Amino acid sequence: MITPLPGIVSTKPGSATRPFPGIAAEVVDEREGKPIEQGQGLLVLTRPWPAMLRTLYKEDERFVETYFSKFGRETYLVGDAARKDEDGDFWIIGRVDDVVNVSGHRLSTAEVESAIVSHPGVAEAAVIGQSDEDAGQSICAFVTLQGSTEESDELVAEIRAQVADRIGKFARPKRIIWAGDLPKTRSGKIMRRLLRDVAEGRALGDVTTLRDPDVMSVLDEKIKQEQAQE
Repeated sequence: MITPLPGIVSTKPGSATRPFPGIAAEVVDEREGKPIEQGQGLLVLTRPWPAMLRTLYKEDERFVETYFSKFGRETYLVGDAARKDEDGDFWIIGRVDDVVNVSGHRLSTAEVESAIVSHPGVAEAAVIGQSDEDAGQSICAFVTLQGSTEESDELVAEIRAQVADRIGKFARPKRIIWAGDLPKTRSGKIMRRLLRDVAEGRALGDVTTLRDPDVMSVLDEKIKQEQAQE
C-alpha cells in the first residue's frame, strides 16, 4: 500500500516512497499520536482501505487491542516504526514489537531509537538488547552521526540524557557504538540479528542479503578497537 507507482512516483533506494491513491498513511508521535511532518515515529493508517482486515476469527477483542487500542478506533496501528523525510517519502524501519527487557521494564527498540534520533547530532540509530548480568538485558545503541558531528564522550552523555528525558533513566543506553553505516537489506531494513551477533562477539551469520556486506567488517573492527581501549 506504500510503494512507488511507475511513471507517477520517483523511486528512492531504500524508501517505500508514497502511499497508493486512497491510502491515508501517517507517521505519528509515539506518545500522543500526532502526525510528524519529518522524522521518526509509528506508522499508522487513518482511513479504511480495500481488503482491510475486519477482525480476527473468534478474537474480536484481540483484534481491537492489537490494532486500535493505542490511538483509538479511527487509527490503525500497523506495527512498524517508520520515518518521513524532507520530501514526504516513507521509510520503513522495522517492527515495534521488538522489545528489550531492562530490569522488568519492557521497552520497544523503536521507541528508544526515536528518542536517540531526536538529538540534532544523530542521523540514524539501531537499538538491540544485550545480555547483562545485573539487569537481564541492557540497551546497546548503534548510532550514525549527522555530517560533521564528531564522536565524543560529551555526545554520549547528551544522547543518554536525551533518552532519559523522553522515556526515563531506565531506558538510557548502557553502550553506544558509533557506526558510519548500519547493516541493511536491499530494501533498507536494519538487520538487528547481525548487530546482536557483533555486539556480543558471536560469529556472524549470513550477510549475503545485505546491501553492503562490508558494513559488518567495519563494525566488527570498531568493536575490537573499543574492547582494546578498555
